[in-house]
Amino acid sequence: MNKGSQQPVGPIVSSSHLATGAMPSLSEFEFGLIIASHAFARWTVRAMAAAGVAGLSALDVLVLHSVNHRGRVKRLADICLVINVEDTHLVTYAIRKLEKLNLVRTGKAGKEKTVEITVDGEAACARYRDIREALLVKTVKSLGLSEARASELAAQLRTLSGQYDQAARAAASL
Repeated sequence: MNKGSQQPVGPIVSSSHLATGAMPSLSEFEFGLIIASHAFARWTVRAMAAAGVAGLSALDVLVLHSVNHRGRVKRLADICLVINVEDTHLVTYAIRKLEKLNLVRTGKAGKEKTVEITVDGEAACARYRDIREALLVKTVKSLGLSEARASELAAQLRTLSGQYDQAARAAASL
């Protein structure tokens, strides 16, 4: 190729062989999802460490925030459903870890395991929120992304997650 001509840059993907089908833009979306999911996981862990609770995994942080949500006692099954984790043992392990740190406490409602936030857990979530506002929300707002557009993107992402869930069920039946 001579220096004067440039090849067009194709879709930005992680797996070009997947972008050769009927919808290359889906491969672009998936690459963005890969990058965003890892960046989000890194953020949650580091933000919680900055909030004074180091050593948690991204899932531990998500479980803590889920338990803190609306200040109500949660059932294990509901936590798994909300954060879309199929393997309950992963959430059970996270809850045990959070309980040892006195961030949540467990109980029972009949035969079901319940989890609720502690004062220490609520304080950690509040510190995380303050750090999030200062370091993340401020910079994201500077991008000019409107609240309406952000909500629209979130709705589309939730809808697409349903498509991936359905495809996973179909793949499991093959």
